[in-house]
Amino acid sequence: MLRITGLTLPLTHDAAALRAAILTRLGIADAQLLDFSIFRRAFDARKKSNITLVYTIDASIAPGAIINAGPDIGPTPDTDYKFLPTPPTPAHRPVVIGTGPCGIFAALILAQMGLHPIILERGRLVRERTKDTWGLWRKSILNPESNVQFGEGGAGTFSDGKLYSQIKDPQHLGRKVLTEFVKAGAPEEILYVSKPHIGTFRLVGMVETMRATIEALGGEYRFGSKVTDIELDATRQVRGVHLQNGDYLETNHVVLAIGHSARDTFEMLLARGVFIEPKPFSVGFRIEHPQSMIDQHRFGAFAGNPILGAADYKLVHHASNGRSVYSFCMCPGGTVVAATSEPGRVVTNGMSQYSRNERNANAGIVVGINPSDYPGHTLAGVAFQRQWESAAFVAGGGTYAAPGQLVGDFIAGRASKALGEVIPSYKPGVTPTDLAPTLPDYAIAAIREALPAFEKQIRGFARPDAVLTGVETRTSSPIRITRGKDFESLNTIGLFPAGEGAGYAGGILSAGVDGIKVAQAVAQSMAKGNV
Repeated sequence: MLRITGLTLPLTHDAAALRAAILTRLGIADAQLLDFSIFRRAFDARKKSNITLVYTIDASIAPGAIINAGPDIGPTPDTDYKFLPTPPTPAHRPVVIGTGPCGIFAALILAQMGLHPIILERGRLVRERTKDTWGLWRKSILNPESNVQFGEGGAGTFSDGKLYSQIKDPQHLGRKVLTEFVKAGAPEEILYVSKPHIGTFRLVGMVETMRATIEALGGEYRFGSKVTDIELDATRQVRGVHLQNGDYLETNHVVLAIGHSARDTFEMLLARGVFIEPKPFSVGFRIEHPQSMIDQHRFGAFAGNPILGAADYKLVHHASNGRSVYSFCMCPGGTVVAATSEPGRVVTNGMSQYSRNERNANAGIVVGINPSDYPGHTLAGVAFQRQWESAAFVAGGGTYAAPGQLVGDFIAGRASKALGEVIPSYKPGVTPTDLAPTLPDYAIAAIREALPAFEKQIRGFARPDAVLTGVETRTSSPIRITRGKDFESLNTIGLFPAGEGAGYAGGILSAGVDGIKVAQAVAQSMAKGNV
């Protein structure tokens, strides 16, 4: 097989044009091209009047065919996943804590290797969890153990379902993640489009299918199973986990895929002496504009083309006070959702369905925060997040409604009293007010400076009736449960911190990849006889 990169065609090309372009580039006759497949399809929209598609193609040619040479043609890399040698059956089964993308893929790999993991989830099954989540959105009733943050599928289930990342991936583990998602019911296009996404409704069914696969391979799920303590011996070797229901599981290998909001678990780990350190994260607001405005800016006359879909954006501004302001988790054609996991606090996030056909575009507009901004104890970042989440709850009226402000009013420093043409999508609802009390002064100042700067890049971005909704605080974990090159905790043998909650991922794809890496590390530990 040969791989051809950078093959460019017009956005509106017909089906036959791709084969013709491959033949021209290789310099062979039609009969010599036995087969081809699209490995990647991206688009170049730098010129709105001439948007093009850019292909990476894998082609099979007849033996003896002579092709044109060039740096854009070479052998197709081997991206098939390679399992490590299966270790002996351990005395105790490995335990995976958490069923977000990281935990699912750690469990899947362990199950595929015949190691029969036990998977613990403090929340509920994904469909039950969906009902609980809608309970907050529709009735302002929060279930602290079953919500956007906790439950089968993790926080990624209620998101845009983005499946792309900028991580380095020499092992092609991202391909393994995408392939398993397709097996579980994701559209096959995620294997080749440049910015694949799934959306919440599809993710729900996929999570269920993957659970069934893991169980068929000998994995065991336990829902409503919150881990309250980890048993360690005198050498700090993991010996087991205690559950809130009183159960105790013996194990020597624990994958800690708890997500970025398991604050009580952070406290337990710190009390047990597990090495944890604070790390940077970001806070800000969600901003909403008409999706049609973003489409027109990015695609011009091609707005609405089904191949291009709903347009996204990525923005950054370095404010005069030294803060970086940037767009985060942009959700084309999506909604802003209530994402708190604790009573008396308001947290926002963004979500899209696969169709991305809602009226508004939304994104986090967030400001970088460093540990020096919240000095003190190891979990001071958690206290920092809680402070502003509580302030947002009060500003919204104390009912889980979120505080909101028109961009024009925010820039002018005056409270909003009514909404304009842009209707906010957050449920249970948005209370027009002043957002200034809901974030630190330096963050407010930086965002006020950034919005007019973003207007220079996207016309209409600072339109007076665009809506800011507060607050976005769960951009990433405020801690890192630091691990070594063997993926094991620095000071706790048999504990494998993983994914977003441990500070080693940022999104569905990177979390899934990290889960695979950690599962491999667990298998290697078992193979060395670390029982």
